[in-house]
Amino acid sequence: MSKQAVSTPNAPAAIGPYSQGIRFGNLLFTAGQGPVDPATGKVAPGGITEQTTRVMENLKAILEAGGSSLEKVVKASVFLKDMNDFAAMNAVYARYLAPEGVIPPARTTVQAARLPMDILVEIDLTAEV
Repeated sequence: MSKQAVSTPNAPAAIGPYSQGIRFGNLLFTAGQGPVDPATGKVAPGGITEQTTRVMENLKAILEAGGSSLEKVVKASVFLKDMNDFAAMNAVYARYLAPEGVIPPARTTVQAARLPMDILVEIDLTAEV
């Protein structure tokens, strides 16, 4: 098996030596996504609800570019600036990754001391293709 880079203009471009996503066999691994609007390159305005929504839209775009979807996510890692934002993040997360009838992925959630660009949330996903 060889790895394939996954890239889409519908998610923020990589700003370092990494790929938006990597497809390896029947798995797709996304890079951690923050709430950056791919059209402007700026952090989405608003609080944790708006930022989590932008993050999920970025992840959705990468998954789709790699031939997968939110319904096929098996693992998520969530990094929060403040664990007090957990409930609000979780409400948005659930709309995307745990709608009725979908088995939610395994997940790790941690509070990070500091995230790039002082964002409130970053999420990465692993999905089946």
